[in-house]
Amino acid sequence: MRKALLVIDIQNDYFPEGAFPLWNAEETLQKIEAAIAKAQQAQIPVILIQHIADKRQGLAPFFNEGTSGADLHPRLLKAAPQATIVRKTFADSFVQTDLEKTLQALGTTELLICGMMTQNCVTHTAISKSAEKYTVSILSDCCTTVSQILHLIALHAVSTRMTLAHSEQALA
Repeated sequence: MRKALLVIDIQNDYFPEGAFPLWNAEETLQKIEAAIAKAQQAQIPVILIQHIADKRQGLAPFFNEGTSGADLHPRLLKAAPQATIVRKTFADSFVQTDLEKTLQALGTTELLICGMMTQNCVTHTAISKSAEKYTVSILSDCCTTVSQILHLIALHAVSTRMTLAHSEQALA
């Protein structure tokens, strides 16, 4: 099995000074930094996913292109300076992106998914039609959303379709 770590939407707008701060964002970032370090030690490729609002639909509440809020968090870029960055405009990271091409070039067979927001971009990528060819695990300790209860509901909802793993075990 050739793993890849997908880190979804760790962007400035989701942190306290951003346009849409999430519950537990700082702690989640710390856990993702540790997961990236473990992935790098295990020679698991890291792919950073960045959501940019579709400007054809008008100004969005957050992630507008050219704003600092849409930028990937600087600590994420420091943790994974060599990571491939995939930009998306939909919750599903495969839709209208080069993610599939990137995964195929790496020979990926297993996806370890983490990021923000659990109930939206994380789960939509994990249950994507395009993800069905992979063994998919969500790193439950490396995800967050607007509240703890919504995070837990989203994880429970996908638990019948994939593995929910702790980063320590999945990246060992």
